[in-house]
Amino acid sequence: MTIQQLRYAVAVSEAGSLNKASETLYIAQPSLTSAIQELEKELGVTLFARSGRGVTLTNDGVEFVRYARQLIQQYDGLLEKYGKGGSLKKKFGISTQHYSFAVKSFVELVKKYGTDEYEFAIRETMTRDVIDDVFTGKSEIGILYLSDFNRRPLEKLLRSNQLEFHPLKECKAYVYLWKGNPLAKKSVIRFEDLAEYPCLAFEQGASDSFYYAEEILSTNEYPRIIRATDRATMLNLMVGLGGYTLCSGVICEELNGSDYAAVPFDAGEDAVGSRMEIGYITRKNAVLSSIAKQYVQEIDGYLQGYHENR
Repeated sequence: MTIQQLRYAVAVSEAGSLNKASETLYIAQPSLTSAIQELEKELGVTLFARSGRGVTLTNDGVEFVRYARQLIQQYDGLLEKYGKGGSLKKKFGISTQHYSFAVKSFVELVKKYGTDEYEFAIRETMTRDVIDDVFTGKSEIGILYLSDFNRRPLEKLLRSNQLEFHPLKECKAYVYLWKGNPLAKKSVIRFEDLAEYPCLAFEQGASDSFYYAEEILSTNEYPRIIRATDRATMLNLMVGLGGYTLCSGVICEELNGSDYAAVPFDAGEDAVGSRMEIGYITRKNAVLSSIAKQYVQEIDGYLQGYHENR
């Protein structure tokens, strides 16, 4: 098995087609097909299921590609640090649920370090992707939350992927909505107040599950619900449709704008999972890079210094 074969397997998995992958890799398709077949023969497993519409990863293939990405990143890291010339930039990436404060902290980090020495990446994405990105080494840090509702299944998933959660801040539930919404004037919002407004939730893709929801109290019955994939669309839906979402109440107005409000939410005494514990995940026993430590300090400082003006 060679590092080149690993790169080929990852490229094919991302392209979903041997033909498209060969074009990306600038090699002939027969050569790529042969390399993949030799790799499968050596491993004794089938990585890709072939069909007339392309190729898809088998269960073995999904697991293999995860490890392959991690090995490729480690190999490239060695070349970057010890290779001839050392001309490649250092890389730092995070993956996060859709939090403006995570982006704000990232912005401050980039301002401090600049882009001459580092190649930065930030990925606002689905919960499962946050976990996968840290597991594969695509991102050094992942930002997500735990609650009484999702803690056990998510911690089990983290353990199975050799990851660990580091808590930063505990927050109670808030309703986040456009200031033009009549509910924005209330001091406290309850479930009955929300009945005529659409609940906005971030889509979680094929892994859609109550446990992966970015919004707390995801198991409650909402008469109207609309799913979105990014924060900008979510904000537009708040204005256009009067929608709302349930969040931590830690909002960065500098990025989201000042046209939105976070109102305390009363979920009732028996509500399970009405408090969020925001934190970050890393690979188990990982020694963070100096820039990763700086990012943790940035986001921790923002969260701890956030003043709720209510």
